[in-house]
Amino acid sequence: MTRIILILGVISLLLDWYVFKGLQRITAGWKSARLRKTFNWGYWTFLLGFLIFFAYGIYTRFETDRSTQLSVWGIAGFLTLLVTKLVFVLVLFAEDIVRLVIAAFRFFAGLGREAAREKPLMPARRKFVSQVALALAAVPFVSFLYGIVKGKYDYTVYRHTLYFEDLPEAFDGFTITQVSDVHAGSFDDAEAVQRGIDMIKAQKSDLFVFTGDLVNDQATEIVPYMGMFSQIKAPYGQFSILGNHDYGMYHDWPSEEARLENIAQLKQYHAQLGYRLLLDESVSIEKDGQQLSLVGVENWGEGFIKLGDLDKALLGVPDDAFKVLLSHDPSHWDNVVKNHPAHVHLTLSGHTHGMQVGVETPLVRWSPAQYRYENWAGLAKAKDRLLYVNRGFGFIGFSGRVGIWPEITVLELKRGKPQV
Repeated sequence: MTRIILILGVISLLLDWYVFKGLQRITAGWKSARLRKTFNWGYWTFLLGFLIFFAYGIYTRFETDRSTQLSVWGIAGFLTLLVTKLVFVLVLFAEDIVRLVIAAFRFFAGLGREAAREKPLMPARRKFVSQVALALAAVPFVSFLYGIVKGKYDYTVYRHTLYFEDLPEAFDGFTITQVSDVHAGSFDDAEAVQRGIDMIKAQKSDLFVFTGDLVNDQATEIVPYMGMFSQIKAPYGQFSILGNHDYGMYHDWPSEEARLENIAQLKQYHAQLGYRLLLDESVSIEKDGQQLSLVGVENWGEGFIKLGDLDKALLGVPDDAFKVLLSHDPSHWDNVVKNHPAHVHLTLSGHTHGMQVGVETPLVRWSPAQYRYENWAGLAKAKDRLLYVNRGFGFIGFSGRVGIWPEITVLELKRGKPQV
């Protein structure tokens, strides 16, 4: 970990130096030499101080296994400054490429040493470009600040109507509210969380499902919010599954027995919340004499824990049953479910969080998550099988959300020709 901190520190300082040179071009016109000196000292004092603060936060989080508010804010601040500096540096770097091309042209054009004394090979950096870089860098800086302060609780309801030709008639118009990735251990504003719970309740859906990662590592993280999440009720029940974090694999337990006890405690908390936890099993949801099979598997993820057993979960489920599967990691659908002999009509997943940073507009849809997951948010289809990936209710790692807002999903099932 010490090596990682040193590497991050060196990279940060190199970026800081590059940014500093660009800012110096802007401050060069200031009349007051004292003001320029104050800015220079202030710049390096702040950045070096913050680097020490960040290093301490990383150390406490990963070496002592204690996630303090200090470490949370340190990581959030580091990411904010990193992205801001990268934008600034990219603009300057583009100008430096042009400056190098001009210098090479002048050199090969025969500019002699004596002439070069009067007109340097390398043109000076332009103040205007540095000002543009500063203006563009302000966009991610402000965006990340909003994401840290407000965005992580900016709950958004995503509504979709899904059509299936073989949906039982009794379930035509049936609604499901899905929430995923609560990560209760990351919350720092109980009032904001309650606002999200109220939005879930306001949907008044027929069925509520939770698709994993109730906590970051320790079962006790959900305890302060038990009263809130137990408020969620639906006429046809509340059902849940486990996600990779729920197994406590990223915590330094004193023994394997302690980790297993933690899982057992978490399962009890699911029951106390009023959630029926599905562990490689299914339940039949009955309405007006017709059935829908709700199937839930333990976590199965490419590169993560692979415990889920779909074959076991489907035991006793009729081949012609309409099936809705709860599976935390969407890579399970990509690798197993969409090609499974059993026809699973709809799979509900989470896990990716959309990396909590990205852009989603009618014209542009991008997130770093797309480089890891083929399906990282929203709807996907393979043949006549659908996948929906929830963007997550909570957050982890980065204490914020930028462009990928916390999600409450409402799906309405309709009988008819598929339109996806």
